[in-house]
Amino acid sequence: MSGGTCKPAAYVCAALLLGLCVFVAPARAITIERVISPGGIEAWLVHHSAVPIVALEFSALGGADQDPAEKPGVANLAASLLDEGAGNLDAVAFHDRLERRGIELQFQAGHDYLRGTLRTLTEHRDEAFETLRLSLTSPRFDTEAVERMRAQVVSQLRRESVSPGQLASRAWWTAAFPNHPYGQPVNGTLESVPRITVPDLKSYVGHVLAREHLKIAVVGDIDAATAGALLDRTFGALPAHAQLQQTPDITVQGLGRRIVIPLDVPQANVSFGGPGITRSDPDFFAAYILNHILGGGSFSSRLYREVREKRGLAYGVSDALIWLRHSALLYGATATRADATGKSIEIIGQEIQRLAEEGPSAEELHKAKTYLKGSFALALDSSSHIASQLLQMQTDQLGIDYIERRSGLIDAVTLADAKRVAKRLLESGLLVTVAGRPDGVTSN
Repeated sequence: MSGGTCKPAAYVCAALLLGLCVFVAPARAITIERVISPGGIEAWLVHHSAVPIVALEFSALGGADQDPAEKPGVANLAASLLDEGAGNLDAVAFHDRLERRGIELQFQAGHDYLRGTLRTLTEHRDEAFETLRLSLTSPRFDTEAVERMRAQVVSQLRRESVSPGQLASRAWWTAAFPNHPYGQPVNGTLESVPRITVPDLKSYVGHVLAREHLKIAVVGDIDAATAGALLDRTFGALPAHAQLQQTPDITVQGLGRRIVIPLDVPQANVSFGGPGITRSDPDFFAAYILNHILGGGSFSSRLYREVREKRGLAYGVSDALIWLRHSALLYGATATRADATGKSIEIIGQEIQRLAEEGPSAEELHKAKTYLKGSFALALDSSSHIASQLLQMQTDQLGIDYIERRSGLIDAVTLADAKRVAKRLLESGLLVTVAGRPDGVTSN
C-alpha cells in the first residue's frame, strides 16, 4: 500500500460499523441545522464529529407509482442498477472503488419515492460524494449489469410465487388498490420484468431525478459550509424539475371480502387490513397509539396476547399503520396451521371490533405512550438512524423541531381521543387474504 493512504478492509469495516452503531446523541441533544447550499439545495444537517463518519440519505419523489401500467418493476430495477456502473466506471470498477474506500452506497424504490443512502469515512468523503454524483447523473445501464440484476429480480419473483406469505400479501394489495399503481408489486411480475428495456430505465431516471422534490439529510463529521458545497457538487447538475405522471388518491377497497389463494402447504398465511389515517391528520397520534395497543406492540399487543399467548394459534401476529402519499392503511399479517386459520381470523376480527367499540383502557394508553416515547429516543442511536429519521421528517412535513415536540404530541392524546379515534379507525371492516389450504375458510 503506497503512501499509507489505503486502509486495510478490516479497519474500514470496523470504523464504519462503529459509526453505524455508536450512540450519537440523546434525542433531546440533537441539533438540526437547515442548510441551503450556494446553489439553493436544502438539506437538514446534524453535525457530530466524535466519529469520523458521514451519513447521507436522500429521496426523490416518484417511485413505483411512475412505472408504466403494463410494466411494473421499472423503478425497482432502475434503482438496483444505479450502483452498477456510472460515468467511466463499469460495474466492476464501480464496486472496486466502493470496496477499496469502504463506501456504502445503496438505492431503493418504494411506492412513492426513490431513496438513496451513502455512508463513508470522513477521509474518503469527497470521493464518496463524487461516486454518488456519478450514479445520479450518468448511470450506465450496461447490458451485462442489466441482465444480471434482471436475473436476480426474476429469481426473487419465482421464490415469491410459491411463498404463502408473499402470495397473501400481493393478493391483499391487488384487491385493496385495483387499477391503481399501489396494487402493482413494486418489484414487478414474472411477465413484466423480462420486458423492461434500457430505454424504460433511462426514462424513469430522467423523469424522477431532479432537484425539485429532493429531500436530503446529512449526519456526522461535516460542517454546514462543507455540506453545502458537496450538495451543489453532488446534486447540482440534476434537472431543476421532475416530469412526473400524476397518481390519484385512493382509499382501501374490498372491505368485507375474504380471498383464498389455494396453495398446497401445511401452513396458511393471512394478510388483513383496512383504511388507515394519514400522517397529516390531527388524529394521527391517537391512531398511532391505538395501533401499538392492537397489534404494533409485538409481545404486549392485544392481537399477540389473544392469538398467540392465550390460544397458541400462531407464532406471531402484528399490524402497522402505513401512510403513503395517496392513501393510508392499517395492514397486518399472521401465519397459522391450516386447521387454526378460521379461528385466527375470527379472533383478529373480534379484537379489532372490541377495540373499536370500547376503546383502550387507561392503563393500556399509559403503557403505550411510555413505550412509544422511550423507544423513539433509543432508536436515535447512530448517524444512520438519525439521518433516516431526518429524511422521514422532511418527507412527512413534520417540521424541523418535530423531535422536540413529539413527546408532547403523544402526551396530548386523551383517553376520550383514543376511544373516539378507535371507532373512526377500526369500524370500517377488513379485507382478508389467505394463501394455503385453510380448513373451512373460503372466498366470499
